[in-house]
Amino acid sequence: MNGRAEGRDTRLRISVVVPSWRDAENLAALLPVLSRLDRVAETIVVDALDNGESERIVLSCGATFIASPAPNRGEQMNLGAEAASGDVIVFQHSDTDLENAHLAAIEATLSDPQIIGGAFFRKFDGRHPRLMWLESVARFLTRHGGTLYGDQSIFIRRDVFMTLHGFAKIPIMEDVEFSRRLRAAGKIAVLDPPVRSSARRHLRKGAWRTSIQNGLFIVLYNLGVSPHRLHRWYYGAMKRDPERDAVLSS
Repeated sequence: MNGRAEGRDTRLRISVVVPSWRDAENLAALLPVLSRLDRVAETIVVDALDNGESERIVLSCGATFIASPAPNRGEQMNLGAEAASGDVIVFQHSDTDLENAHLAAIEATLSDPQIIGGAFFRKFDGRHPRLMWLESVARFLTRHGGTLYGDQSIFIRRDVFMTLHGFAKIPIMEDVEFSRRLRAAGKIAVLDPPVRSSARRHLRKGAWRTSIQNGLFIVLYNLGVSPHRLHRWYYGAMKRDPERDAVLSS
């Protein structure tokens, strides 16, 4: 009994930070799972829509709720990190799975003190079958210095995150910008098992259309287009999508 208690005391404390905006449905699916994982020391949801529903779901699952003044994912994650007390922070999208095997992989990887953080490979289940080949391409690129994206459950030692001063205060592409600094800061690891995100947006808007749009915005950002301009373009297109409005209002 004492041995088990001692093992728990020496285990890394993992804080999970979930930025949320109009994500009540996803939170209702994700948070009960996280509440049952003994490797999760705390879950912090930073929500940017003050309608009470997300807060009710968060508190009912024993998680911490923080209200954000605006839907800016980078700033939301910074707020969550400031409230976190764990040794490690996992930045988790609400529509991405996180299971015990992922947390065990983080623990095993960070037993090497030289590794400062990392992310997971992605699983492309549910997308158009003609796009499945992108999973292998993404795996290759990620393994060879490619960007670590937000839906890959990025994890980092909390002290390193604070040293890096968190995510940049930009409205979009915060994960791309942070990935560059994370890779430059030290040794990182990209892990299996892969994480799986909801394919609803790909299926609703079209897998090819969504993938091409995402790729185009990343190219434009890398070419120096302002993230503020990209944000206007991206969310302007989303506002013109009546199917998205129907989903968000349902």
